[in-house]
Amino acid sequence: MRNHTPDSELLQDLVAISAKRAPESPALTYGKTTLNYGELQESVSRFANGLIGLGLARGERLAIYLEKRCETVIASFGAPAAGGVFVPLNPLLKAEQVGYILRDCNVRVLVTSPERLALLQDTLPACHDLRHVVVLDAGDPLPVLGGLNIVRWSALLDAPPAPAHRVIDTDVVGILYTSGSTGKPKGVVLSHRNMVAGAKSVACYLENHAGDTLLAALPLSFDAGFSQLTTAFHVGARVVLLNYLLPRDVIKAIEREQVTGLTAVPPLYIQLSQLVWPESITGHLRYFASTGGRLPRQTLDALRRHLPQSKPFLMYGLTEAFRSTYLPPAEVDKRPDSIGKAIPNAEILVLREDGSPCAANEPGELVHRGALVGLGYWNDAEKTAERYKPLPVHAPGREAGLVLPEIAVFSGDTVRMDEKGFLYFIGRRDEMIKTSGYRVSPTEVEEILYATKLVGECVAFGVDDDRLGQAIQVIATPPADGALDVAALLAECRVRMPAYMVPAGIEVRSGPLPRNPNGKIDRKTLAAEWVDKNTG
Repeated sequence: MRNHTPDSELLQDLVAISAKRAPESPALTYGKTTLNYGELQESVSRFANGLIGLGLARGERLAIYLEKRCETVIASFGAPAAGGVFVPLNPLLKAEQVGYILRDCNVRVLVTSPERLALLQDTLPACHDLRHVVVLDAGDPLPVLGGLNIVRWSALLDAPPAPAHRVIDTDVVGILYTSGSTGKPKGVVLSHRNMVAGAKSVACYLENHAGDTLLAALPLSFDAGFSQLTTAFHVGARVVLLNYLLPRDVIKAIEREQVTGLTAVPPLYIQLSQLVWPESITGHLRYFASTGGRLPRQTLDALRRHLPQSKPFLMYGLTEAFRSTYLPPAEVDKRPDSIGKAIPNAEILVLREDGSPCAANEPGELVHRGALVGLGYWNDAEKTAERYKPLPVHAPGREAGLVLPEIAVFSGDTVRMDEKGFLYFIGRRDEMIKTSGYRVSPTEVEEILYATKLVGECVAFGVDDDRLGQAIQVIATPPADGALDVAALLAECRVRMPAYMVPAGIEVRSGPLPRNPNGKIDRKTLAAEWVDKNTG
């Protein structure tokens, strides 16, 4: 009788199946500690037992407010293993932001550290659904916080075995909070199916295997950051958790841990590209992947000079659908500005406002359909209706005889698709600058500024202008090797840009520019600061 290895259907299966297949293989490294798959699976099961012992009901939320460490991962997979829903909180969030999320999705259990708990002591009493706080490394006596049940991590893991709640792959598994246009974060609801399908798809095109070591440099509260765990665990690879202070720490970790795969966002790659890379890294770093915005051509070229043997993957994704497109390394030289084509098991459409497909090279909205489409925004019907919409009846893949609607993610991003099916990012609709009758992508402005090599980091945005409609303003930092010459930069802009695209002003700041919780340059905050400073 042939031995058949079951396929993953639920998030926790990614760990459990790899543990059954190769329990002694390394799964997770944090500092000097490495857990093999057998140990990780045992901890996940014990954590789930503890939650059942606390009375966690099916679908109830567990929030994790920790830096990257082994317990963060155990809780992220242990909550679903119990039948609950995990809510990863970016460790950079302040108490007020944490409290908002805990209240917004009615968190029942919070996992945190003594230091972080102290920061939350004035916030948690207002979180009326919170009942239990699991504290790592807690000393004696345990803190007292109103009517909350404070539990030591070690005590939770000593709970007796208990049956988990029954769940299926379309049930909610996690809620990832992302920046919202109103300033309040939005909770993107994802199912087991979304995350498992995403793991399989990404691992397929990155050709991940059990011999890989992936560096988790991005926040685990960010979909691309958590994807490092799911793709690795799907194939039985090892993940190295890194809480870096400086970009140089990332390079040191890649060298020390013999990392084979790195995924990061463009602002980090811009900094990494300006550093010295040990020659040995290109011998084991099989690929580097970029997501979260367009990677400037100058940065891509610099990385390829540092890493001549490493394959570059240019990716595009949105939390609402986890991951959407990638450009294969073989296509990078031909079309380095492309975000590629749809990932396996997804379809990407470019649609007009009336829902009809765009012609080749005609700008339209990127629409994602398939197994990775999330379940909407938590507790926000209005925003969900804006982003998650039924596909038009005659859209590709839809037949007139299908009566039930299919929900797709309408990204709000403007793209175009060329004659060969490759996609090109133009800009976000809510960030597009309308000046002198033209629509200008801030990303395009920034790309040209980076190409001059006269800036370190930069961000472009539009501000209201009586004459132009909007004027283009830029905030930039000096290059690593000197000062920023504004006159020279504007002269280069006039050479490289049409007149309507040349910035009306350039403000110089010392770097680095502020990031949002997902590590991207915070365009909205910088634009708001500029307006307050210059129009107040």
